[in-house]
Amino acid sequence: MQLELGDITIDVIQKDIKNVHLSVNPPHGNVRISAPISMSFDAIRAFAIDKLVWIKSERKKFLAQEREPVREFLDRESHYVWGKRYMLEIVEVDETPSVELKHSQLVLKVRPGTDRSKMRSLLDEWYREKIKAAVPELVAKYSNRLKVSIDRLFVQDMKTQWGGCNPSRNNIRLNTDLARKSPEYLEYVVLHEMAHLLEPTHNDRFTAIMDAQMPNWRQYRDELNRLPLKAELE
Repeated sequence: MQLELGDITIDVIQKDIKNVHLSVNPPHGNVRISAPISMSFDAIRAFAIDKLVWIKSERKKFLAQEREPVREFLDRESHYVWGKRYMLEIVEVDETPSVELKHSQLVLKVRPGTDRSKMRSLLDEWYREKIKAAVPELVAKYSNRLKVSIDRLFVQDMKTQWGGCNPSRNNIRLNTDLARKSPEYLEYVVLHEMAHLLEPTHNDRFTAIMDAQMPNWRQYRDELNRLPLKAELE
């Protein structure tokens, strides 16, 4: 269900919760309201109108956020891995494509004639595997602390969120782009989504969980949302 307020479209989700929750999500400022099943559409609309000034302010921040340049996949182009800058080196070889970090270089080995789209897919898959390798230790750490378990982990390109979860299925999702950011941001997002397995909304209980496990989580949240966004591809 969607709610239209002028040029702003709000996704409305009604579920078995006690309190209404409003979020404006990176990177494009998409707006979402989670509301109790018993809450009428008129009441949800009134709530949204009351928060309209705040919604516009938050959307403006995201829409004005700096974006990374489109990657051309040329030698000595800058790429980032876990927050560190590497210079790209493209090596054409007649063997299985691969990606390797070598000192200050990100070495991309591809077959002769490989186009930019294929190079991007290869590197994105490499980033995805980096996250999959880093996450189990974090999940084990917070599973013990929070007494929750995760049945499945998905790592994928996500346009509006750094992560997500499905409490009913014990699943969490992580944005592939997190492998380009510093490791502390991945840990923050993993904790954030695991906390949602206990508390689906951003209420006082959720805040208390985050405060207890990561006292400076607000700093990581704000820093992550200020970082340059991945370039939009046509």
